[in-house]
Amino acid sequence: MGALMMSVIISHTFLPVLHDLQITSAYEYLELRYDKRLRMFGSVIFSLYLMVWLPIVIYVPALAFNQVTGVNIHIVTPIVCFVCIFYTSLGGLKAVVWTDVIQTFVMICAMILVIIQGSNTVGGFDEVFKRNWDTGRIELPSASLDLTERHSLWSLSIGSTFYWIGNIAVNQSMMQRFLSLPDLKSSKRAVWGFLCGVIFIVFICAYSGLVAFARYYDCDPLNSKLALAKDQILPLLVMDVLAEWKGMPGLFVAGVFSAALSSLSTGLNSMAAVVLEDFWKPFFRKLTQRETQLLIRSVVVILGVICLGLVFVVERLGSVLQLTMSLSSASMGPLTGIFLMGIFLPIVGSTAALSGGIIGLFCAWWLAAQSQLAQAKGLLKFNEKPRFTHNCTYFFESISYSTEYTTNEVPYLYRISYFWFTAFGCIITVSIACIITFIVNNHEVHYDERLYAPVVRHWLVKKRRVNEVYLNNMPD
Repeated sequence: MGALMMSVIISHTFLPVLHDLQITSAYEYLELRYDKRLRMFGSVIFSLYLMVWLPIVIYVPALAFNQVTGVNIHIVTPIVCFVCIFYTSLGGLKAVVWTDVIQTFVMICAMILVIIQGSNTVGGFDEVFKRNWDTGRIELPSASLDLTERHSLWSLSIGSTFYWIGNIAVNQSMMQRFLSLPDLKSSKRAVWGFLCGVIFIVFICAYSGLVAFARYYDCDPLNSKLALAKDQILPLLVMDVLAEWKGMPGLFVAGVFSAALSSLSTGLNSMAAVVLEDFWKPFFRKLTQRETQLLIRSVVVILGVICLGLVFVVERLGSVLQLTMSLSSASMGPLTGIFLMGIFLPIVGSTAALSGGIIGLFCAWWLAAQSQLAQAKGLLKFNEKPRFTHNCTYFFESISYSTEYTTNEVPYLYRISYFWFTAFGCIITVSIACIITFIVNNHEVHYDERLYAPVVRHWLVKKRRVNEVYLNNMPD
């Protein structure tokens, strides 16, 4: 639902504006709409977001490789980084796009192979759904209005809409792809194609989870210590159902590495573009083509090395999926608010937007940090479905655990679902900016229609005509 709403909003608001302006960096819009301070603020937020997100991207394939081969994670991660840095720095955006195509194909083939063979091992698709249905794994999301409900109807619709806007519409890594197309119509087609791809991949990932549970429903690998973390269950399934097929576990690892390298190369290339367009060109002399290439390659190498070092931190921060969504949401929420105000609220000025963005960023990061800290300390745990070990055929030390947890020690705000983090940062940013706008009472409006969404442009034209009539009728 959130991805669908995001596609509608991007197609009818963000893309018409950014395409009409013919800009390279999405954050260049912030300078045109506000001033240089907002452009710099947006670029800094995006840079921080990448610094947090890319180490997670590196860690995931290393974890899968470790589970399949036993090779230490800290040996794998430098190799991944080196390969990605090499082809990203030499090939640029064209190399990134073409490797993305190949890597996506390998990734999807690997996942399809896993779910088909996994289903056959369990006893077919019917048996997969039966085991999950009988144990309560398949259920509709709750309609509860409690914001601490991790996956309620509202968090999966409203909250995820903000999340998708924050991670696609105001994300240079994604927008540079849409904006690189020759016309608006092509960009819109790309957005809808992206939506179809997201739906397909989410379906595959969700079904692979059902297959994993169906395979181990009576001998849970976490309780029996076959897997030490939830993120290791899928690689365990691969080794279980594909080990007898020579080369198939390797195909799965190739698929995981393809997904990671695709994201890593895109992030590195986008960061290089942001440094060049937003950090260098506005403040320093114009570079020759050779100097530009040297700067871009240096950024790719330096960022890759930094992200490699941060992998050691990621290891200690819990579930990879929730960690990724929490930290990216906290970073992009305020930026989403600034873009939405720029496109829909002509009366909001640069000072109000910057003040709202800074306060929103502080609040969102504080919320995400406190939530992750509470989880790392074991104070914040989430209710889980029961897991069973009654049919295990090997010995393990049984440790009792609870599927229901009391988290009253943690303040309510720190317990809200990570799906709401982007909305939280966005709402704080917009609220503060609007309050400052009305206090200052500075309602100057930029009348360049290209800066606003099509629906706002009609209002601006009408308002400008009214003002012109009023001025013409004033007595001399």
